[in-house]
Amino acid sequence: MVNGKMVNIYYLCTMKLSVIVPVYRVADTLRRCVDSIVSQSFSDWELILVDDGSPDECGSICDEYAKKDHRIRVIHKTNGGLSDARNAGLKVAEGEFVTFVDSDDYIRQDTYELVMKMASEEEDLEIIEYPIAVHVGHASEYELKFDNIIYPDSHTYWLEGQAYAHSYACNKVFRRYLFLGAEFPKGKKFEDVWTLPQILQHEPVVMTISEGMYYYCWNENSITVQASGTDLQQLLDAQIEAAKTLHVDWKEEGSSLYYLHVLNIQLDVSKRCKASPILPARKLSSKIGRTAHERIKIFILNTLGLSVLCKLKQWL
Repeated sequence: MVNGKMVNIYYLCTMKLSVIVPVYRVADTLRRCVDSIVSQSFSDWELILVDDGSPDECGSICDEYAKKDHRIRVIHKTNGGLSDARNAGLKVAEGEFVTFVDSDDYIRQDTYELVMKMASEEEDLEIIEYPIAVHVGHASEYELKFDNIIYPDSHTYWLEGQAYAHSYACNKVFRRYLFLGAEFPKGKKFEDVWTLPQILQHEPVVMTISEGMYYYCWNENSITVQASGTDLQQLLDAQIEAAKTLHVDWKEEGSSLYYLHVLNIQLDVSKRCKASPILPARKLSSKIGRTAHERIKIFILNTLGLSVLCKLKQWL
């Protein structure tokens, strides 16, 4: 039993980490990604490369690596998208822990050693989140850093830890059994925002750590860059559903920053789709506005209401 949960004895017999990498049309970055995993100072891992029907030479590159290292396995499948590829990897993963790396990204050499060392020292941990450099290679690049914190519950992690703003699967290591009742939603965009709350609703023990680094590289063709109004609608839906799943009261004081985060998504959806707001209306303290623009937005929200704010966004 781990943290009050019944766990298959197999998980208690190994510290091996399963690394799942979906592969599709990334021939120019795939070697960099795989090399960053193969060169990790932590060696007790398996790498599952999921060739998601890539029409280029990615499949042969995957097979090439598998021939060189017995820890690498390759799945060749018809194209089904990122979620489907990750789910395919989860079905064959054998590690006690599992993590995900996108094939146009890479990780620092000591990252898994540091993460798995923490997992061995804090045996109850079920999710470990480590730092991530976002938009690497672009002028908007920044690093998201964390303190060493074990959160008392999922609600606190989501709101006070602002997990809603960094719900990436890639910079987290999960105990694999957390995915026995959850999977990435096939056919949906922003799949991580849909999936993490599914897992958090079961109150896993979550820790953020200050060490390690995932490099999330800028890709001008990514969904975050090329998102349409319809795509953003899915992101909004995911955040609304996450709030329900994690029992967030939009009117509670602790949810103010989360509300402002989702409000910005709502405004983008209203502008692009000419849609009425689905986010519940509430008022915010002007003190949480970090810029003059945000404070003006909050003033309009508080005085004229959410519907008027959305209308103004459509006209601007």
